[in-house]
Amino acid sequence: MIWETWKKGFDAWENATAKYLEGWLKSPLLLTPGGLMLGGAMKAKATYDKALSQWVGALGVATKRDQERTLHALNQIESRLLDLEERLDAARNHQQNGAA
Repeated sequence: MIWETWKKGFDAWENATAKYLEGWLKSPLLLTPGGLMLGGAMKAKATYDKALSQWVGALGVATKRDQERTLHALNQIESRLLDLEERLDAARNHQQNGAA
């Protein structure tokens, strides 16, 4: 009985609060400055990342972009090697089946 009363009270509070917060979260008074702050933070992060990448590159250390490019090339080489191995196995099987 106590639980049902508490649950009804909580549900009423949650519904009222949700309507109030939903109104505020859709408000341009909140969204506009929030969007501007997020945009500014993203620009600052991009500037920081670019500067850090240039600084690391100037030291002669591979940057994240360099590492990704190298990893991509290695993946391409691995893929070609696997294709060649499959062709070689198929040719060997064909030769063995033809000789038998």
